Amino acid sequence: MSETTPNKRGGQRLGAGRKPGTGPFGEPTQPIRVPVSLLPSVKAMLSRSGTQPGGLVILPFTEHPTRLPLPLFSGKVAAGFPSPADDYVEKSLDLNELLIQKPAATFFVRAEGESMLGAGIHPNDILVVDRSIEPVPGKIVICALNGELTVKRLERDGEQWKLKAENPAYPDIAIRDELEMVIWGVVTNVIHAV
Repeated sequence: MSETTPNKRGGQRLGAGRKPGTGPFGEPTQPIRVPVSLLPSVKAMLSRSGTQPGGLVILPFTEHPTRLPLPLFSGKVAAGFPSPADDYVEKSLDLNELLIQKPAATFFVRAEGESMLGAGIHPNDILVVDRSIEPVPGKIVICALNGELTVKRLERDGEQWKLKAENPAYPDIAIRDELEMVIWGVVTNVIHAV
């Protein structure tokens, strides 16, 4: 074929495919690669339009978050007796730098329920979750348990693994073979209003 003759093979056909915004979410879509082990959980999450009956709502994370450096004062605030004010600005602090170590591996979820009050996680708190951290005993994890997301502390008692609630009013969950469980990540920070 010459350079002036258009190639009639391959490429996108005019008018082919789903029109942008006609899917169940009403907006354009983009293909992504998902680990096979997470497919059931991701499909379940999408079928609920982002809301999990287990009490967690997935919040979007932008690949390039806006930087917002704010002043960080070098003096500390006394929680007991007051001390003289120190108005010297040490540096600027961006909460993205403070709360997010690995942006590509980080996502946010909103907590619901009171099973983790003892760990400082209250209803409506935003949890910062890092998928790159190894989920070892003692860490607070987000996991899909039989297709529903939950937040609990990962514990091990001998050979028995369990998801421990941080509120005595809620039972711990023993991890048994018949349960389908996938750990999505480790909670690194909790953001809540006072």
